Formats: sequence, C-alpha cells, structure tokens
Amino acid sequence: MAITAQDVNKLRMQTGAGLMDCKKALVESDGDFESAIDALRKKGQKVAALRSDREATEGIALAATSEDGTKGVVVYLSSETDFVAKNDDFQAFAKNVVSNALANDYADKAALLEANIDGSKLFDSISDLVGKIGEKIDIAAYEYVVGDSIVAYNHAGNKIGVLVAFNGKVPEEIGKDIAMQIAAMNPIAVDKDAVPQSVIDREIEIGKEQALAEGKPAEIVEKIATGKLQKYFKENTLMNQQFVKDSSKTISGLLKEIDSNLTVTEFKRIAVGQ
Repeated sequence: MAITAQDVNKLRMQTGAGLMDCKKALVESDGDFESAIDALRKKGQKVAALRSDREATEGIALAATSEDGTKGVVVYLSSETDFVAKNDDFQAFAKNVVSNALANDYADKAALLEANIDGSKLFDSISDLVGKIGEKIDIAAYEYVVGDSIVAYNHAGNKIGVLVAFNGKVPEEIGKDIAMQIAAMNPIAVDKDAVPQSVIDREIEIGKEQALAEGKPAEIVEKIATGKLQKYFKENTLMNQQFVKDSSKTISGLLKEIDSNLTVTEFKRIAVGQ
C-alpha cells in the first residue's frame, strides 16, 4: 500500500510522534493506523490517545434522563461545521430527538432512525433539515441506558455527552462529579473485568516489547508486562481511577464512602468527532 504525505501527517496529528517515525510505522504496518500506533508505542514513542480535533466531525452530543432517573439517552447529531452546530434549528431538532427517544425507549440507532417524530420518520426529517440548512446531517451515534439510577452530563458546549448508571441512589453532586470524570478521563471500561481480552492481550504485548527494548532480561519480561497491565487498569478503568477532585481516593473508594455496595454498573460517553 502506497503511504502518502497526508497519511503520515494524519498519524502525526493523532500521536504527536515525529514525521519520519510515523512514516516508518505506517510502512511497516502496511498503512494500518491502529497497528502503526501500536508500533510507535512499542518503540517508546509518546503517543496521544485522542484523535486530532482538526479532523473531528462537528455537531452536538446531548445526554438526558427520564424524570425518575431510571432511563437515559445520549444522541450525537453531526454536521459539517461548528457554525451549523450552533444553529437554532439544528439545536432544537437535536433536543426534539432526545425527548422523543426518552419517551419511546428506542434501544438502538436503527430503531431511532425509524422513529416517527412530528408526523415523519426521523430519517426523512433529517433529510428535510439537510435541505433547509445545506449541510450533511446525521445521527452519528446513539446510546440508551436503563438502570436503578442514571446521571446525564453534557460537557464543553455539548461536545461530550455522558450517561452513568449506578446500582442505587447517589448524591446529585457525586453523580455529576463521576460523570464529569468520565467526560474528562475517558475510561475504557467500568473495571478491569470489563476490559476486552483483545485489549489485555495488546497491552501485554506492548509491555513485553517495551521491556525488551529497555534491555530487561527475557526471564522477567512477562512479570514486567503484567505490572504495566495493572498500571493500565488503574489509569484506564473508571472504578480504579483516582478521583480527579481528590487523588487520595479512587472512584470505587468514593462510592463506598456513601454505601459499601454502591457501584457504577454502566456508562456511555459520546464525543463529537470520535
């Protein structure tokens, strides 16, 4: 596969690595971006976890819950420009979709697109809005959560929408703090038991490669990689993360102060452009 300058620059924007390192990683991975990122990490490059904002699709992500707090939805209505995302008609349309989704319990995006809103299927209503505004508009993502207690949070001018479900009642301020933590820290799972095996395998492999590159003895490479995996869990799973407002506590510890059985059962995070 031919690697273009545009490909190299895109990887550089994603990772922050040098141009030559990015080019070499893409060549070695035959143009596969995920493999190239892994290759850079194995070689000790400092790699940014998030995609470049310059490449992000625009729009808004809105999260909301039912009045009793047992249901929640988050809808990402995408647009081509931020100018349109701030348009009053666009924002009103997004809020109408959220309200309708909450009222009718649509389980997934496919069901939502078939929804009847104001006398028309949502799919057709979007087409009408495209004709009116003049940009491509779509339901880029949709999540629906049911639980004992759901908290919704909208962050950064509706650029990130979060739903977090608890197995019992949680103080409003604590619920919001945890939702804000999810928005800011972007954990990959509730706890280590929910991390996909494919991710675990990849982190172990990266840990081994890093240890070997540092000249560690082969007989302790596995142990070092396992230690790095535990650090990965601590930094990237919600219940094990340090609470951003008090680093002396984990999220798990924070909830146990309220109720020894209180925990997060599920969360959803949708960010514009991701």
